[in-house]
Amino acid sequence: MSDRLNVGDKVEDFTLPDETGAERSLTELLAEGPVVLFFYPAALSAGCTAEACHFRDLAAEFAAVGARPVGISGDTVDKQKEFAGKNTLGVPLLSDVDGTIRERFGVKRGFSLAPTKRATFVIGEDRTILEVVSSELRMNTHADRALAALRVHRK
Repeated sequence: MSDRLNVGDKVEDFTLPDETGAERSLTELLAEGPVVLFFYPAALSAGCTAEACHFRDLAAEFAAVGARPVGISGDTVDKQKEFAGKNTLGVPLLSDVDGTIRERFGVKRGFSLAPTKRATFVIGEDRTILEVVSSELRMNTHADRALAALRVHRK
């Protein structure tokens, strides 16, 4: 298992299906500005719902700094679609079923019930990581700290 990616690291491009089944590449997502890639353990679980809804609720603030939140987990496209629809999330939810991307970012967990650690990576347009947030229990920390980092980088 690789070490987790950190601030200053460059992220390799990748492509995964979103909740509609459309293939989305990191390069395409970054074309409109920074991406806040938030990894979560399981769609529809209480903690992940709270975290994803906080990102949704801060949509205007993310838009104001030109950034886009993007969720990612090991859930299937169908489960991501249900998660997005049930909570009107309005952000792309990527399906990393085989775990390739969570492994690349170093957020793979050893046990299979929740194979993905909760972690958020703020990625600049040049694919450089600007901020990393890792908190398993404080759901709102992810969006709040990502926004704070984006505001600093815009100055």
